[in-house]
Amino acid sequence: MAKITVNNDGSLRVEGEVTICDAEGKEFGLGGRMRISLCRCGHSEDKPFCDGSHKRAGFQSQVQARELPPPVPKPPAA
Repeated sequence: MAKITVNNDGSLRVEGEVTICDAEGKEFGLGGRMRISLCRCGHSEDKPFCDGSHKRAGFQSQVQARELPPPVPKPPAA
């Protein structure tokens, strides 16, 4: 199982076996990595991966875990 950690003022840290695909479904080659960081600030030159740009950009975001409400049921197909 993969674990995703939302780092305060930084990236999304992904640990475990994962597959990351682009919008067309093509897989990124992760070179066997079991830990990667994904950009959350939008400033990385290596998107979707973090390159530390959040530090230079002054990105700030404090996140605490919380319960999400249940999903809204989709209406039946017509």
